Amino acid sequence: MNKQEDQIDRIQAEWRREEPEIDVAPQGVFGRLARLSSLVHQEICSTYEQHGITEADFDVMATLRRAGKPFERRATELAEHTMVTSGGLTKRVDRLIGLGFVERRLGEHDARERVIGLTPEGKRVLDAAFRDHMANEKIMLDRFTAREREILPELLKTWLAHYE
Repeated sequence: MNKQEDQIDRIQAEWRREEPEIDVAPQGVFGRLARLSSLVHQEICSTYEQHGITEADFDVMATLRRAGKPFERRATELAEHTMVTSGGLTKRVDRLIGLGFVERRLGEHDARERVIGLTPEGKRVLDAAFRDHMANEKIMLDRFTAREREILPELLKTWLAHYE
C-alpha cells in the first residue's frame, strides 16, 4: 500500500475486479465517511472523558449552558433541545444529579413542571470540557488547508440539507 492508498481503495479495487460493471466510486466517499465518523467520535469522546463526563452528559450540560443565566431549562424544553426521549433524558439527568453537575426542582408556577439547571460545579466542568472540545476540534481541522476549512462546512451543510 503506497502513501495515498488506503483500505477503502483496496476494497474498491477488489469490487472492481469482482463486479467491473458496477460503479464503486460512491463507496470511496461513504466508506471513508463511515470510518471517519467512528474515529472522530472516539476522539471527541476522549476529550469529554478527560473531564469525567460522557457525550450524553456533555449534550445535556451544554444545552443548559447555552440557555444563558441561570443555566436551566424546563425538562420538556431540555428534551426538545437534546432530541432525547423523556425516559432517556431522565436517566441522563439522574446521572448528572449523582455527579453533582445538575439539579432538578419544581417549576415556580406549576408544581407539575420540572426545571433542570447546572450547578456551579457543573458549569465549571462543562466550561472546561467545552474549551478543550473546541481546541480538539480545531486540531482535527488543522489538517486541512485554510481553503479546505472554508469550503468544508458549506459542502456538508448543502449535503445535510438534502436529508433534513
